[in-house]
Amino acid sequence: MKYDPDKHHRRSMRLQGYDYSSSGAYFVTICVQNRACLFGQVKDNEMHLNNAGRMVQRAWEQLPQRFPTLGLDEYVVMPNHFHAIVVLAEAPAVAPLVGATMRSASRQGAEGPLTLGDMVGAFKSITTVEYTRGVRQSGWAAFESRLWQRNYWERIIRDELALLRIREYIQTNPARWAADQLHPKAVPNRCNEE
Repeated sequence: MKYDPDKHHRRSMRLQGYDYSSSGAYFVTICVQNRACLFGQVKDNEMHLNNAGRMVQRAWEQLPQRFPTLGLDEYVVMPNHFHAIVVLAEAPAVAPLVGATMRSASRQGAEGPLTLGDMVGAFKSITTVEYTRGVRQSGWAAFESRLWQRNYWERIIRDELALLRIREYIQTNPARWAADQLHPKAVPNRCNEE
């Protein structure tokens, strides 16, 4: 199929002109393709991860080993999406400003500063490879065409009050699952809840 800019143009969800390698805190949401529930279930207002969900959690927690300027803050793996606060920093001195714990390691072979897109892309790639292995070796539910939706949602966290609100939103996400726009009732036949 030949490229047609009128048909194949994807509008960017990113803030026009913003440098996403800038030091700061970001709220990120990544959704499973077709919002399929692959990572566990919410029961009694708590998220219960299955093996795939635990793999996603491990992959997230190991990202700072790949990226020395990445700090992880609050996050939650939900049945069909993932919320997290991340901190990109030029130096660990940024961590106290936003309350995140910086973890450092070498980022070998990397050119230029880490961008939010680099980090999200790495996370999606790592988890897709591991999930595919789980489908083949452990009988995990197969996904349709790709594990994650093509893009992701982000929000630049501009102050301490916003950080605190977003942390609370992430922490209480399982308790609000039944009313979530990503809940299977909002997207019929995507999750098998017991």
